[in-house]
Amino acid sequence: MSVLDAAHEWTADGRRPAGEPVRFVALGDSLTEGVGDPVGDGWRGWAAVLARSLAPAGTAVEFTNLARSGALTTDLTVSQLPEALERRPELAAVVVGGNDTLRAGFDIRRTALELDATLGELSSHGARLLTACLPDPGTLLRLPAPLARPLARRMRAVNTVVHALTTRHRAVHLHIADLPWREERRLLSVDRLHPSAEGHRLIARRFHALLAADGRDLGPAPGGEPAERPPGRAADVWWMATRGTRWVAARSTDLLPGLLALATAEGLARLRGATGRHDEQMARAAARALAALG
Repeated sequence: MSVLDAAHEWTADGRRPAGEPVRFVALGDSLTEGVGDPVGDGWRGWAAVLARSLAPAGTAVEFTNLARSGALTTDLTVSQLPEALERRPELAAVVVGGNDTLRAGFDIRRTALELDATLGELSSHGARLLTACLPDPGTLLRLPAPLARPLARRMRAVNTVVHALTTRHRAVHLHIADLPWREERRLLSVDRLHPSAEGHRLIARRFHALLAADGRDLGPAPGGEPAERPPGRAADVWWMATRGTRWVAARSTDLLPGLLALATAEGLARLRGATGRHDEQMARAAARALAALG
């Protein structure tokens, strides 16, 4: 029996053997890495908060966060997935796709193929999957319409793929896109793109509720308020001037030229009254990408 085959030697009635820990791995990008929820010199984030509530008293949780800032769906299959499988997870969160929309070479077919491969491998090795659809970054950043609309179009395509693959792989799905990010500013960090500490806890609580409804034996739900006081305005400004600025700059060499090209194409399309056609083309591309999966 291989290591992976041994991951889920459950009892006859499907329960975890006594003393066996809950193994939880998280794959994804900066959202799951925890950006916006600082702790010490690093990040905590919704997945770490959720991990503390995944088992009743007396049962340990082994949590591994493999998410990395800037990760694309291709990064999951190439680097994060092999390490995740080595951990033999019982639960695996796969939340990704936002960075794909911010790349000049965005390809919804490639995104669908890579995400399907990651979810399929984890599921075939016995992991219960957690997925989420994401808000479009243009809306969060309040970009002008010529920049925001193409990003929203791409994010809709990614979310269409995520919804379909959630059904295909029977994942537990959270509509992160529907949470009140714009209405409740405190849920967003200083960069307006990632959740704040409170926003991360909201995501953790919503996933906990979905898992409880799924019939899992869990610990108490995560609290709504961070254990530590949120950073003040000065701390926010310092973060953006140091770490935040580097985060934006690291993406600008690829992102900004691509955005400018998108904005130019969007402006021309609006003059011709063709923005609706661009929306339809992206929707058809997403449908073709899913159809190609078989």
